[in-house]
Amino acid sequence: MANKYIFCMKWGKLYGPEYVNRLYAMVKRNLSYEFKMVCFTDDEIGILPEVQCFPIPSMEIPGGLPERMWKKLSTLKEDLYGLQGTALFLDLDIVIVDSIDPFFDYPGEFLIIKDYKKQWRITGNSSVYRFEIGKHGYVFDDFLNTFDEIRKRHRNEQEYLTQAIFDKGKLTYWPKKWCPSYKYDCVSKIPFAFWATPRIPDGAKIIIFHGEINPHKAIKGGRGKWYRYVKPAPWVADFWK
Repeated sequence: MANKYIFCMKWGKLYGPEYVNRLYAMVKRNLSYEFKMVCFTDDEIGILPEVQCFPIPSMEIPGGLPERMWKKLSTLKEDLYGLQGTALFLDLDIVIVDSIDPFFDYPGEFLIIKDYKKQWRITGNSSVYRFEIGKHGYVFDDFLNTFDEIRKRHRNEQEYLTQAIFDKGKLTYWPKKWCPSYKYDCVSKIPFAFWATPRIPDGAKIIIFHGEINPHKAIKGGRGKWYRYVKPAPWVADFWK
């Protein structure tokens, strides 16, 4: 049986090692298969020894350009530290609320979340994607070879990634209920958000946090610079530990 990997990536100061460690703990509670967890990072201090750390593969992005999460494309390198098997990539700021075994069982060559707001687009959300390690090296190679052209057509990594896989006829989306957005699916619309506690949607397995709200802020609730008022969601702390 092929090795099963959980991939994540941490760089800069936005998230500390506790995010990696919490992710490992959530996976361990919610995945019955044997797995190995790998973190690609520029700083492994404070990360649990159970998590194998590798440097983020180098990518020459011209200076002064916005990063746009392009580093995540390096997980698709043909030769990735000799790793072999099936990888499930998880963003650090997700919360697992149910078994994630189905993410390894669901059929498809490359699986990703469907865009939340613009369902007519091909674009996926790369907070959760699965692939066979080394089988999609063309994505990384084409990015390095034609970066100037790619950044004119695609505003970020997940837009380019989804299109590149789609063009090869290898793209599949996760079932819609599995990966709800905290922002769009858990928090009620105004004015209900002022008194309705955010909820876990039926069928949810991994809750995705994007924009300004992350698990820390979701637990406390409040109002941010770029998001409307949300009530505290203490249940987030029950899963995110």
